Amino acid sequence: MNIVLVEPEIPPNTGNVARLCAATRTRLHLIEPLGFQLDDKQLKRAGMDYWQQVEWQRWPNWSAFREKIPAGAKVWFIESNGPQVYSEVRFGPDDYLVFGRETAGLPTALLEQNRESWLRLPMFNPASRSLNLSNCAAIVLFEALRQQGFKGEI
Repeated sequence: MNIVLVEPEIPPNTGNVARLCAATRTRLHLIEPLGFQLDDKQLKRAGMDYWQQVEWQRWPNWSAFREKIPAGAKVWFIESNGPQVYSEVRFGPDDYLVFGRETAGLPTALLEQNRESWLRLPMFNPASRSLNLSNCAAIVLFEALRQQGFKGEI
């Protein structure tokens, strides 16, 4: 599996996602611009010593990343108001789970161009604006891994 963070802004969220990726052997892709430096203390603190266990890559922009995605790979865009709930689709082992910036999400044009792969997490309280980025990544990733038959064995 692959987790893609497009222009992440908050170092602890990215560090938490890195820990998630280390624990699940999931590849992490960071799309610039980043809202922090990679030597940020909060990023390192949240990621702890797990960064050494993460297969990750930094990309200069969305276009550079998109060009390198293997043909036939499925790219899922997780953002509020998506037409499908994340648990209603079938994930594959080489899929890409794409998440946007904490303050702005993914660009509307990108979502509209990829409507068939735009997913949402249900929110039951209409007064709540959003869930935390690292929580969303964990929820969707673990559903994808569950579908693959992952049971936590090493």
